[in-house]
Amino acid sequence: MAFYGKEVRIRRLFNDRSGRALIIALDHPIGWGMLDGIKKIDDTLKKILDSRPEAITLQKGIIEKCLSKYTSNIPFIMKATSFSPFQPAYDVQLADVIEAVRLGADAIAVGCTVCGGKQPELLKQLGKITKEAASFGLPVVSHIYPKGNLIKDADRYLAKYVSYAARAAAEIGVDIVKTFYTGDPETYKEVIESCPAKVVVSGGPKLPKIKDILIMTKNAIEAGAYGVTYGRNVWQADDPVKVVNGLKMIIHENKEVDEVLEYLKN
Repeated sequence: MAFYGKEVRIRRLFNDRSGRALIIALDHPIGWGMLDGIKKIDDTLKKILDSRPEAITLQKGIIEKCLSKYTSNIPFIMKATSFSPFQPAYDVQLADVIEAVRLGADAIAVGCTVCGGKQPELLKQLGKITKEAASFGLPVVSHIYPKGNLIKDADRYLAKYVSYAARAAAEIGVDIVKTFYTGDPETYKEVIESCPAKVVVSGGPKLPKIKDILIMTKNAIEAGAYGVTYGRNVWQADDPVKVVNGLKMIIHENKEVDEVLEYLKN
């Protein structure tokens, strides 16, 4: 009954009412260094848990050392790989399915870069973890991006490359695909329509204004995204809890951006 187990776990990651998810990523330090907003992980984690997103993403050590201090029924995803500031397009495996199951994770996340010289190796790694996870009924989330060295940096957000990344993950058996937003709902709809897995938007670097992240969220949801996975745009905000609440108004209640901005002012 492993397939039923996977379905049960996937349902936990999405809101019962809207069928969408706001997932907060807290897995950044190995890949990005000690960013502001996440240096004091206990403080940041408490704020995020208090804001009650659908799920959070963490590396295994933070799950054991920090998340275990809190009594929380918020689902969590264990990240099994990471790149580094020195090899930004090369994710290596740091944990496995057995560890995710032992820790009680609701899913396992795997990073993968396509359109680069390491693509064959990284897709093989993603396929291996996906196969192992299926044996345990554990959903797989891919953080998959067309940011390899074989395309121009300016092209990595083009729909044809983002669609390729998303479809590659779905072909391998990934359940939830986290990838770039293409910049507008029309081209992002192409990504959604080409991918039979559930697509969620990656937040990327912190955007200049909160309005920017709200507009991106609204457009992505209207294009058919199953939700978003944000990190810096939430925990680098002045009031992360309020930002989470505002995002939930868009994702689950279909509120307009101006309405959410008014809420954030008060």
